[in-house]
Amino acid sequence: MIFSGRCAFALSVPLTAVRAVDKTIDPALVAQLKTAATQLDRLNLLPENSDWLFDYSAQPSFTFSPGSVVNANAATFPAAVGNGLTLAMINLGPCSMLPPHYHPRASNYVVAVAGTTDTFFIEENGARLVENTLTPMKMTIFPAASIHTMVNRGCDNAQLVSALSNEDAGTHNIANGLFSLPPELVAVALGYSGVDVNQTASKIPPVGTGSIAGTKECLARCAKQKRSRDFSS
Repeated sequence: MIFSGRCAFALSVPLTAVRAVDKTIDPALVAQLKTAATQLDRLNLLPENSDWLFDYSAQPSFTFSPGSVVNANAATFPAAVGNGLTLAMINLGPCSMLPPHYHPRASNYVVAVAGTTDTFFIEENGARLVENTLTPMKMTIFPAASIHTMVNRGCDNAQLVSALSNEDAGTHNIANGLFSLPPELVAVALGYSGVDVNQTASKIPPVGTGSIAGTKECLARCAKQKRSRDFSS
């Protein structure tokens, strides 16, 4: 299902209800699949046609307000076990973004399906920042463990398909991780710049559904555009 139209500016969802941190839906089955001696044994553990079907839009985290990352992986889709791939649907509502993060166990191929998305990654100390703009049918790669981010700077929804080279790729949001360390060490890492570490940490968005609201400039521009559109209709 592809969503390319405009949407209302609901900038958050109940974060207590859904999380971008995947929980294993059937731990016992996943354990059996991982220890099966042969592929035929694994197939016998997945006897129903429905075992091989994953519906992104039916997942509780699927939203464009502000957006989401929905993963089909070993945790959410047991058929993925042993196949070496996570396939994710990325939804970005107007102005929303994926915060800077990395995948510790996978490289990441991302192709745009709808909308326009700016992408950025940097791989290691000394490496340059790589920037691209994805429109439908354009793709980029984020190398394994590279820090990357994506942002929809437009007032329409954007949607992308993301393939990761591991059925348990993992995701680590940089800001959330950094400010989970002892505050005095974070202060040193920031060069004693006068930043109130605890106050800054309290303002970092939770992981939520994987996406967060974007820049104030974009939000104001799109809100103005929506008011103008509503007034003229």
